[in-house]
Order: sequence, then structure tokens, then C-alpha cells
Amino acid sequence: MVVQLQQLRYFVAVADTRHFTHAAELIGVTQPSLSKQIHALEADLGAELFTRTRGAVALTPAGEALLPLARRIVADADTARVEVQELVGLRAGRLRLGSTPSLSVSLLAPVLRRYADAYPRVRLHIEESGSQDLVRHLVAGQLDLAVIVLPERGTDPSLRTEPILRESLVCASSLSMPPPTEQPQLRITELRDQPMVMFRHGYDLRDATVAACERAGFTPTYAVEGGEMDAVLAFVEAGLGVALVPSMAVAGRTRLRITPLARPAVYRTVALAHRRDVTPTHAARALRDTLLAYLTEAAAWSTLPPGVDPL
Repeated sequence: MVVQLQQLRYFVAVADTRHFTHAAELIGVTQPSLSKQIHALEADLGAELFTRTRGAVALTPAGEALLPLARRIVADADTARVEVQELVGLRAGRLRLGSTPSLSVSLLAPVLRRYADAYPRVRLHIEESGSQDLVRHLVAGQLDLAVIVLPERGTDPSLRTEPILRESLVCASSLSMPPPTEQPQLRITELRDQPMVMFRHGYDLRDATVAACERAGFTPTYAVEGGEMDAVLAFVEAGLGVALVPSMAVAGRTRLRITPLARPAVYRTVALAHRRDVTPTHAARALRDTLLAYLTEAAAWSTLPPGVDPL
């Protein structure tokens, strides 16, 4: 019997998602490949691990017994990888960093410039996605560190998060269109009759916008939805509607009108996140230190946009 580490990773992914297709998407393989490896694992163990019924996957008693052992083996393998990289230190290596698109442009670009100058032999791999997607990839071990937006409902308990800044949302509208309010600040209720450009599902900005509108007693009207940050801002510039966006994301956008929100304002908290059961590498810790040093200096020199406060 030869049980492979890859098979255990696939087994844990299916156990966590209770769905073969979702597990395959999570770890970046095709569903047939994942199913084949699970069948091979079951054949090696001589027991079925899942009961498969239409639309549902459940662990068998054998699967329940294997799951904690599989989790420990996968975590130990990830820790071993980290410890080997620790021996190498920062002379070489790789850092898999996740970030939302808006934070990549507004925050990480100057930080990564500093980091690359200090540690030129560390290979950086950047993955851009919404925070919810990044959390899934962190949990699956596909990222070492991620800059995410903390949701109000809390993050996955398997992650450790460190809040680093709080950022206010503002209303972005096109200079070619009438302003969304005649006042210096916009009340959320004034968005009731405004067509809105909305982010795609998986963006915490979408959830924050919808929640703010619902607290104000209405459901937003979408002019267009489903975009990433750059697309949303371009659609707003074109006059398709307004959007609630982070302060940093609109810095330098000369075709946009930026209107602060009246109280109660809407904020988002940005945090660094990594898996609790895997010690961050030297490379990851150095990135954290570089980022925090940048925020401290930017706050001291007042170079951060209004509404952005380091924590």
C-alpha cells in the first residue's frame, strides 16, 4: 500500500468542501483527476472514504477516522517545507503572496519595490483575487501569505490574521454626470435611486456595499455588475453608475468625482493572513516587516490618502 501526500491533500479538500468539483477548483486540478486519485486512495486503503449521492458527499466511518490523520500529515509536510526554506533563509526561495487587485495597485506596488531591492533572490509570485477566494487558497496551502479584507462575519478559524489598516469607503461618480448629492458628504440613503456599478461575487466590497444599503432600508439598483476593480472604476468613469470604493483605489483618478460618506461611514479593515498550523517563512516575515515599516513611514509623512489609518 502506497498512500501519496497528494492523495491526502485531495481527500482533505473534498472532506472540507463536501463537493468533488469545488475541491478540484480549490486545489487547481480537473475534477476527473481528483476523482481518480480519491478512488486510488480508497483502493489502497481497502475502504470507501465518501458516500456519493446526487448533490451530496459525506464521509464514511473510514473517512471520519482518516480525516484528522490526513490533516496532520499534510500540515507536517507543509511545516517541513517551511523548515527547509528556513535553512536557506532569504538568500533564495519563493514567496506566494495573495492580494486583492485594489490593494496590489494602491498598497503593495511600493512595498514590493522595497522588498525586491532588499531580497533580490526571493522569487515573488502574486495572485490577485477577491478576499474570499484568497482565503480558500490560503487554507488549501496554495499561498504563503495574503493581504485580505476582513469580513464582518469573521475569517476561517484555520487562519491567523493581523489587521494592518482601516480604510474608509467613498462614493465614486463620473465628472461627466451630475453629482450624487449636493452636500459635501453623501448619505447612504441617497443611493436609493442611483444606478450602481457592482463588484462580482467573491468581493467583500460587494458584501459591504449591499449590507450598508440594506441597513439604510433599501436594496441597491445595479446598472452593471460582475466587474473587477479596474473594470468597476472604468464603468463609473464612463457614467454607467456610481460605486462605493476604497479611498486608496481612486487616488489619481482624475476622471472621477470622489464624495465622502456621511456618518455612519463605511470602512473596511485590511489584514495580513496566513495558516495557523504553518510557521511563516523568513521570506513571509520579511514581507510583513517591510509592509508595516512602509505604513509607519507613510503615516508619519502624511502620504496616505484621506480615510486610511494604519492600525
